[in-house]
Amino acid sequence: MSYVDILCLTFAEIVGDFGYKEFANKGGAGRFAVGSIGYVGVIYFLIKSLQGSSVLLVNSAWDGISALVESLAAYVILGERFDDPYKYIGIAFIVTGLFFLKLPVVNETKFVFPKMFHSTY
Repeated sequence: MSYVDILCLTFAEIVGDFGYKEFANKGGAGRFAVGSIGYVGVIYFLIKSLQGSSVLLVNSAWDGISALVESLAAYVILGERFDDPYKYIGIAFIVTGLFFLKLPVVNETKFVFPKMFHSTY
């Protein structure tokens, strides 16, 4: 698992969330398809991230990166701001926590999709 893997997982989740949000409010097969494709991506990148890692580490990194990416989007795109400057310290703690997880930027181990069915020879 690496930061690149977790970023891909986060962006796939965002695509899924946004697609299903639009479908929930406006309907349409295209919006449903976008949400579904996003979550197929989540499944793929979750499997990829878990290979050779632990649920504890993957979930911690995913939660932290997701919080940062969505907070940045809310700040830049939506113009949202915190009403209390101490809340920005909370964001700094998320960054610090991710630093302490010591994830590599890129995963050096080649990903191999697991076999679905094993022979019982």
